[in-house]
Amino acid sequence: MITQKMKYALKALIVLAEEYGDQAKPLQIEEIARRSGAPKRFLEHILLDLRKAGVLGSVRGRSGGYRMTRDPSAVRLESLLRRIDGPLAPLPCLSRTAYQKCEDCTNEAECRLRRVFAEVFWSYLLLLESLTLADLVGPAGTPMRNVLSEQDLNG
Repeated sequence: MITQKMKYALKALIVLAEEYGDQAKPLQIEEIARRSGAPKRFLEHILLDLRKAGVLGSVRGRSGGYRMTRDPSAVRLESLLRRIDGPLAPLPCLSRTAYQKCEDCTNEAECRLRRVFAEVFWSYLLLLESLTLADLVGPAGTPMRNVLSEQDLNG
C-alpha cells in the first residue's frame, strides 16, 4: 500500500507532467496544491525531495515555482515509490535496495514465506517497473486496462 505522502507526490507530479514541455512555465506551490488537491504544507517537503532527486527543477522569484526537468515518460513509478516511501519489498530479504536477512530466518533457500512472497513481489515489481509518470497523465485507467481485463479488475 502506498502512503498518503506518495499519493500527494503523484498528484502533484501529474499536474506538473501535464505542463511539461520546452515552453513550460514554473507552477507555484499554491497552484500545484489547488490543482492536485494536495495540502500545501505537505507539498513543500515532497517537492523539495523530488527536486533533490532531479525529477523537478525550481525557479526562484516572483514568477518562480516548480517544473519537470525530465520527460514524464522517463520517470519510472518504481523509482518514485522508492524515493518517497522507501523499499517496496514485503520482506526485508527480498529488497533490492535495502536487503536484510530476516532475524528469525535460519535458511533463506528453504524459507516458505520468502518463496511465496518472492513470486508475488516479482510480478508486482515487473508491472511497476513498466509504468512511468506519463502513464498517469493519460486518461484515467489507461495503464491497467492495457495489462488487466475488466474481469480481472472486478474480481
